[in-house]
Parts: sequence; structure tokens; C-alpha cells
Amino acid sequence: MRTLKLVAVSAGLGSPSSTRLLADRLLRAARYRLAEREYAVDVQVVELRDLAVDIAKNFVTGFPSAALREAIDAVTGADGVVAVTPVFTASYSGLFKSFFDLVDPAALTGTPVLIGATGGTARHSLVLDHALRPLFAYLRAHTVPTAVYAASEDWGSGGDAHTDGLPARITRAGHELADAVAARPVREADEDEVVPFEEQLAGLRPG
Repeated sequence: MRTLKLVAVSAGLGSPSSTRLLADRLLRAARYRLAEREYAVDVQVVELRDLAVDIAKNFVTGFPSAALREAIDAVTGADGVVAVTPVFTASYSGLFKSFFDLVDPAALTGTPVLIGATGGTARHSLVLDHALRPLFAYLRAHTVPTAVYAASEDWGSGGDAHTDGLPARITRAGHELADAVAARPVREADEDEVVPFEEQLAGLRPG
């Protein structure tokens, strides 16, 4: 049986950060679900704060660094993606958006994606539906039904009679991602694979 690859993208700026913590827990829930179904799973976390300078330089020069190219390839080559951002000014962070601006618009087509966000107050939870879902809809990814928002008060909360606690939401979302990944057909090599612009440019230079 092939090994499934799960990649989490964390746009947290602190170390440690609640954004990274949420990404890790969502990734763990999905991995455990797949392991229960006897799938071999490889996991990776892309920390965008470590790539912030490389992302900015890419916009100026048009060329990604080796580390940035590796991160983009990891995300676009994943069987499932967890994408988590802190909320800044009622939307995803600029760093989060800038990274996905560098991903080819067709590269995530059909890829199961679990979206999450963190913030200081529950009032920002609508960011999941008014910002994150439209972004991944544009990228033609398949976002799983349950998205997870974690406000400061959610950590350690068991929920109430009307709302599931954070651990229950994480588990449900992780299971949905795992099930979507397991149900996805094996991707065949794309004969029309897009060649990165820098490679095309290099091919035009005199030998």
C-alpha cells in the first residue's frame, strides 16, 4: 500500500504559536484516522514564518529560493493539506495569502484541504467562510465540511449543550480530511504538468 502524505501549512508568527498548535492537532487527528484504517502516513509541517523573507523576495525577483520551492512542492504534492492562519484585520494573514499566491492555481485541484484559523475572540470565526473557503475554492481544492476556529477561550474548553468543544471539532475535522484523502483516486503523472517559469526561462538561455 502506498504511503499517504499529509502536509500542514502554519502561518503562525510566534514560537510557539496557537496557530501551529492547532495545525499539529488537526494533522494528528487525520493521521490517527488513516492509521486506524491501516494506511501508512507521512506528515510534514511548513512553517511560513521561516519562509517570510523568501516569499517576499520571490515577489520581487520572480524566483523562489530552494527552501520555498521545496515547501510549495510539498504542499502541491500532498494527498491532503491542513491550512491554518491567525486572523489579522478580520481575514487571513498577509503571509498566509502571499504563500498561496505563489502556488499554481491548478496545482491543488481536487486536493482535500482542512482549513483552520486562530484568534483572540470568537467574533472572528466567520473568517473561515468569508475568506478561507473562497480562497481554496479559487484554487479548486476540496475543502472538507468541518472547519476549525480556535479563539483564546476555546483552548481547554469542553464546549456546552449547544457547541462542541475544540477537541471534538478537531477530531471531526481530522476524520473528514482522512476520509476524503482515503477516498481520493491515486493521482497519475500529469502529461501536461506545468513547468515552473524559472525552468522555462533557463531553457531559453544560450548553452
